[in-house]
Amino acid sequence: MTRTLRKLLQSLLGSLRDLLPIFLVIVFFQFVVLQQVPPNLGQILLGVLFVVLGLTFFIHGLEQGLFPIGESMATAFARKGSLLWLVIFAFSLGFGTTVAEPALIAVAEEAAAVAAAGALIESSAAAREAYANGLRYTVAFAVGLAIVIGVVRILKGWPIQWLIICGYMLVVVMTAFAPPEIIGIAYDSGGVTTSTITVPLVTALGVGLATSIRGRNPMIDGFGLIALASLTPMIFVMAYGMVI
Repeated sequence: MTRTLRKLLQSLLGSLRDLLPIFLVIVFFQFVVLQQVPPNLGQILLGVLFVVLGLTFFIHGLEQGLFPIGESMATAFARKGSLLWLVIFAFSLGFGTTVAEPALIAVAEEAAAVAAAGALIESSAAAREAYANGLRYTVAFAVGLAIVIGVVRILKGWPIQWLIICGYMLVVVMTAFAPPEIIGIAYDSGGVTTSTITVPLVTALGVGLATSIRGRNPMIDGFGLIALASLTPMIFVMAYGMVI
């Protein structure tokens, strides 16, 4: 109990240290440049407290739960020696974490609202929901496929730079043919997938898998899954825009 409390306090101090530059920038521009006291100061301070506590518990939860379980499951599947189950697990992990990603949900809903306002889709609630869900599931499928490619890369020892170069060449080509309305959404989709839920589990999967395979270097082979997870949604969302 004492050890857990000590780690929690360390996470709290780390959160304060990480957020301090942001607080200083806001205070400087608010009181020195604008020379204004923000309205609802008490509510803002309470919100800052919640941010600090939320970040603290989130980081502590990652260290205690998500990272260990991701690495242990990757190691267990590698020892089991079943490529099929490892691929299914990798795809399910990428798909499931992306569907639950709050940033992706927000972007998909905003994109649906803007598309309806621009008469690209019907302005009904059903049409907006279908558009947002289609965008979410397209991105989730793309990330799941990216994790599968990343896992196979680790198993085979493929150099990641060629996958990234070929992927971005495809993105450039598709940008010339995709509808202009979907290009910005596609590029943003590549960023919002790599957020609070996806990154910890996917990183733990890659590191755990590279650690458990003989001849693989976790520093060289264990990382890079996030780069693939950022790349494939751009390709699939532009294809989604061409189809619809």
